[in-house]
Amino acid sequence: MIIENNVYLYIQLLYMKELNVKLKTTKQLPDERQAAINIMLSNAHVKDTLLNELKPFGLSLEQFNVLRILRGQKGNPLNLQDVQERMVSKMSNVTRLIDKLILKKLVKRKQCSENRRKIELSITEDGLKQLKIIDPKIDAAEKKVVSNLTKEELKQLNKLLTKIGA
Repeated sequence: MIIENNVYLYIQLLYMKELNVKLKTTKQLPDERQAAINIMLSNAHVKDTLLNELKPFGLSLEQFNVLRILRGQKGNPLNLQDVQERMVSKMSNVTRLIDKLILKKLVKRKQCSENRRKIELSITEDGLKQLKIIDPKIDAAEKKVVSNLTKEELKQLNKLLTKIGA
């Protein structure tokens, strides 16, 4: 037990040193700040990795997210507010984002027959084809991003991140 605790402490000190090297500081940061910075750095790394996969397709992460949301509807249309609520990254310019997807012929828009003020969105066949090509690339990138973690560490990470976001 003592050896296990010492190993854990040693690993913690190594990670703190790594963060200090990344930030080019010798100042001892509070644990809360280290956690926040590490989350932000990890977020940037994940985003950059996924964006590299989406770049050849001319898609942003948010556009990709919208396509996946609409595909999940299995052909049923979804209104703009519902799309926005389901997005991973909440943003105010969803209308402009949707307009770009419509221009690319990946999404189609039509007026709701029951409420003319509502707009219904659905993914096109081209959008579905695009996702079939992109999905394996994103899956591989996601696996690569967490490849240094064991299955148990992944479960623990997911639990902790869910706890932070709750």
